[in-house]
Amino acid sequence: MSYKRNSVYYFGKKVGVIAIISNILLFFLKYWAGVVSSSVALVADAWHTISDSLTSLILLAGLSVASKPPDKNHPFGHGRAELVSSFVIGLILFLISVKFFHDSIGRIAEKEQANYGTVAIIVTTISLLVKEGLAQLSFKASKSENSNSLKADGWHHRTDALSSLVLLAGIFLGNFLWWIDGALGIFVASLILYAAYVVINDSVRPLFGEPPSDETVNKIKKIGKEIYDGDLRPHHFHIHSYGNHTEITFHVELPSNMEIREADKIISEYTGKIREQMDIFATIRVDENKNK
Repeated sequence: MSYKRNSVYYFGKKVGVIAIISNILLFFLKYWAGVVSSSVALVADAWHTISDSLTSLILLAGLSVASKPPDKNHPFGHGRAELVSSFVIGLILFLISVKFFHDSIGRIAEKEQANYGTVAIIVTTISLLVKEGLAQLSFKASKSENSNSLKADGWHHRTDALSSLVLLAGIFLGNFLWWIDGALGIFVASLILYAAYVVINDSVRPLFGEPPSDETVNKIKKIGKEIYDGDLRPHHFHIHSYGNHTEITFHVELPSNMEIREADKIISEYTGKIREQMDIFATIRVDENKNK
């Protein structure tokens, strides 16, 4: 388990450092382009980008805490720190979206028009390519390491890439539609708000607790059939996730006349197989099956 956490932290640190450097450079480019073009959408996009640097720092902090081994006060490790960092990232995204909704609506109310030019096109294209590259890097790392915070960081990069794509399309329409900049600002804010919902939802559900998936239950039942000829009738499942450490409890039924030694052997093999094949620590209660 410790190797897995160290692996997640290693990839998270690598992705985080690359993202921070890229985002700082993109922020200055976008902000400059936004000021030159008098575009609220580009300036909003610039601040969205610099917020990625903050979330990358939060990502690194969360992964650093999550990588710590279990101790006296945290017997199941510190894995939930990763979920907390994901929640904070989602909250930042939400606050950013609210600000940009306000600015964009004000832009339309005042009938302010942006003056897009070649600079805006070049900078937005560069942003699109860089941010999508960072998103792919984060998503790839999150899948290989099963990391919620890396996935949250990927969503943040993806929303920035999508907003750059929309802005690029809007730039070519700016000369025909005076309200396009404010409308694009609202669209970008909507993308950020959706990303905030996804990130917060993915981090809060495990913190509050959720039932095991059908896939997990079916896999456990399959393992039971592999180690015991009869029907163990696994039921009453409860799962507890601690980020990098997962515990599950459930009941099985064994014949009332079975010797304790034999029952213990079956349960030990069952929990061992679950640990080996699913990386889940199982606690199993034996109920009496009076029909056997």
